[in-house]
Amino acid sequence: MDRQTFEAELKRDGYEVATNTTPGVKVNPEHSHPFDVRAMVVQGAITITSGSETVTYKQGDTWDLARGCLHSESYGPEGAVVLFGRKM
Repeated sequence: MDRQTFEAELKRDGYEVATNTTPGVKVNPEHSHPFDVRAMVVQGAITITSGSETVTYKQGDTWDLARGCLHSESYGPEGAVVLFGRKM
């Protein structure tokens, strides 16, 4: 899926849209959000661990996280640009 199509779907489905840029190595320890998340990697990669599952998402990949879902995030040396939507 391309960025424009994904962003249009987020807006259509009532998500608040934003972009997050992480320039290099970073780890966000386990946490949760008080909102639903739908996201797509625009550049680079992000690895998300939730429970016993770890998945690395690369350019063009999308994922969903339900509000309250415990997860951690890590970025490699290339960092990542992530287009995401938040919905209460």
